[in-house]
Amino acid sequence: MKLLTIETTCDETAAAVVTDDLQILSSIVASQESLHEQFSGVVPEIAARAHVERILPVVDQAIQRADLTLDDLDAIAVAHTPGLSGSLLVGLVAAKAICVATGKPLIAINHLHAHVFACRIASGKEIFPCVGFVVSGGHSNFFHCTGATEFKHLGGTIDDAAGEAFDKVASMLGLPYPGGPAISRAALKGDPKAFSFPRPFLRDKERLEFSFSGLKTAVRYAIAGVGKPDFSKLNLSEQQVADVAASFQEAVVDCLVGKAMLALQKTGLELLCVGGGVAANKRLRQRLQESTQEHGYELQIAPFELCTDNAVMGAIASERLQAGMLEDLSLDIIPGLIR
Repeated sequence: MKLLTIETTCDETAAAVVTDDLQILSSIVASQESLHEQFSGVVPEIAARAHVERILPVVDQAIQRADLTLDDLDAIAVAHTPGLSGSLLVGLVAAKAICVATGKPLIAINHLHAHVFACRIASGKEIFPCVGFVVSGGHSNFFHCTGATEFKHLGGTIDDAAGEAFDKVASMLGLPYPGGPAISRAALKGDPKAFSFPRPFLRDKERLEFSFSGLKTAVRYAIAGVGKPDFSKLNLSEQQVADVAASFQEAVVDCLVGKAMLALQKTGLELLCVGGGVAANKRLRQRLQESTQEHGYELQIAPFELCTDNAVMGAIASERLQAGMLEDLSLDIIPGLIR
């Protein structure tokens, strides 16, 4: 079976054609990075308008690159939750229009579950049951995954997501957007022990929760003091920027790794599957590898090309198709951060 998958949850317009045995026939991603760079973060209205302009060319290119026609497809899948309202609507309307025109069935995709399923695509083997860990610009969430269609939310951030904190701290330091790669590059020359930043909730062995807003504020005070400083006039040296970046990154990684080990301990599961944009962070990948080996757990991290938003991970829809979990045209978006 061949599925067209559509992804427009945030600021990437993506479409792919995949098969039920997880072959990738095509994958197209149109980035909006340049549109949001001047704002140091995603502007929802700009994202939605860009999706409107790009969705049909992206879908058309994905089908052509797979050397197929609409008639060759067996189903249309679309991410309908969670995400930005306007962005989600563009993808869902496009998917419904194709279903109406072709009579093909409609399948709903949970964007977070799809990030975990990226590990299944890359590994080429069964990953369930596992602890799913999604770490991205908008999400830092744990799931108890008993199967590809059975995800139970275990916990996550109560304020900023890890990727959002990276973006905000990068902006304070005068580093470019997106903040994750910029912080990671700067940290290579820095001392991770130069600043003693807090690790919120790290010692709490009961809750699988994160809080990065206080850490972000601690960075702000460390580099600019109290009050309302003009960050453009701080004149931090290259070494100061590197030290703050390294110390901040280490604090975030400590929290992420510590809670991941706690999630495995509390569930009794032995496999950790990690996806999302922040999962591309090399320091995080290194520390997760070290910690899982130390505690006797197995680790699967999505490859770099499947960490950021893409439509290939929408191949999770093949599992729903085989289970008969189809949608009618009344399917609606469910915006937000956790689903």
